[in-house]
Amino acid sequence: MGIAEWRERLQSGDVSARELTDHHLARIDAVDATVHAYLEVTTARARADADRIDAARAAGEELPPLAGIPLAIKDNLCTKGITTTCSSRMLEHFVPPYESTVTERLWQAGAVLLGKTNLDEFAMGSSTETSAFGPSRNPWDPARVPGGSSGGSAASVAAGEAMAALGSDTGGSIRQPAAFCGVVGLKPTYGRVSRWGLVAFASSLDQVGPFSTSVADAAELLQVIAGADPRDSTCLQAPVPDYRAALRQPIAGLRVGLVRECFEQEGLDPQVKASVLAAAAQLEALGCELVEVSCPRFNDGIATYYVIAPSEASANLARYDGVKYGFRSEQAGSLAEMTARSRAEGFGDEVQRRILIGTYALSAGYVDAFYKKAQQVRTLIRRDFDAAFGRVDVLLTPTSPTTAFRFGAHADDPLAMYLADLLTIPANMAGLPAISVPCGFDADGLPIGLQLITGVLQEERLLQVAHHYEQAARVMDNRPEAALVA
Repeated sequence: MGIAEWRERLQSGDVSARELTDHHLARIDAVDATVHAYLEVTTARARADADRIDAARAAGEELPPLAGIPLAIKDNLCTKGITTTCSSRMLEHFVPPYESTVTERLWQAGAVLLGKTNLDEFAMGSSTETSAFGPSRNPWDPARVPGGSSGGSAASVAAGEAMAALGSDTGGSIRQPAAFCGVVGLKPTYGRVSRWGLVAFASSLDQVGPFSTSVADAAELLQVIAGADPRDSTCLQAPVPDYRAALRQPIAGLRVGLVRECFEQEGLDPQVKASVLAAAAQLEALGCELVEVSCPRFNDGIATYYVIAPSEASANLARYDGVKYGFRSEQAGSLAEMTARSRAEGFGDEVQRRILIGTYALSAGYVDAFYKKAQQVRTLIRRDFDAAFGRVDVLLTPTSPTTAFRFGAHADDPLAMYLADLLTIPANMAGLPAISVPCGFDADGLPIGLQLITGVLQEERLLQVAHHYEQAARVMDNRPEAALVA
């Protein structure tokens, strides 16, 4: 049952917000010791939120759009008075004195906070294995990763521990875990959703978006969190359309582009390829026209990303010096030694690796050869997309080359880990909206994700096509037995 149906039941009194909240808290108690989706469960806050909604309904007040809906929030979004750690020892005890714009909008819309979810440290990773507080596990198979960096948010929704969740996406950190966990994950257009209160990783790439069990629920959340924010200078001023109404628009006649480079990838699992091509055939049966398109620089996205993102991370994380806030080493004498030790002890290996890469790329003598060159390639990637959208309305690719891999599979090979985001990164490079929707299962019963991409600020069309596919394919109606997903 989706958010719209629950809203009707809550408004009519068939169910209370407290009952819905307690149901999810009980589910967390039952399975999160295994899944480890949450870093902190805010039980008292959740029940207080729910009780306020029930009191408002009892008083005859009109309920806001997300009234009583229990949500989980990725722990790199600031929540006033609630620890926000970024899964790092550096911020282990940081309690923000302010609320992020997106979470503030959720609470104003009546949503209930269940807790903060696990992630790769500072959102740097593709498996949630780099969290300083232990990895999250995939609800379909706890021996496998849930993806990353928003693995905790994806796992919480897949395991029934939240009705929906928020994550952040810098190079695929919403879509890839959504694919691994068999849920819907939406990355909006860069600037469509405010980043104010999101702890920065790579400021020109980061974007906040929802996880849900349906496209309709993703539209419900986007409706609330999208829109201009004077506190974020990169947030777009464009008016917010009715995303929920867009779901009902027909898709017959739309042109769907199959990106040739994505289906010719070395390392693309044949089962993933077959499932995604079957999804394309489903869209064709619904009246869409399939068109093969080429984005010649699509495969350059990952090399470009791993210059730009670490460079921006190097600058953004320079503020964590052991002086103003965050972790401070007690083993040092001088200020310089204290700063060095605080950063060495407070940041994990992957974060340190990316800071070093970024610092090198920005250093004198190398900035032209690396950072500026990467920005030029980024422009070429954007132009490839522009050319493709001159021929088609939406692009279709796999979300990830494989299904969820086992823990430790890439522990000694960072490059192999980075390649998990090969198909998602280009949309971030161009600032485009993209969504991952379940489209099948492999021989091990693990979910496969279909990625759809549209032009800037075309979330309506993105949601429209994804919803029609979802309703026709009914993938989750035929899901195999899973370890924790009921």
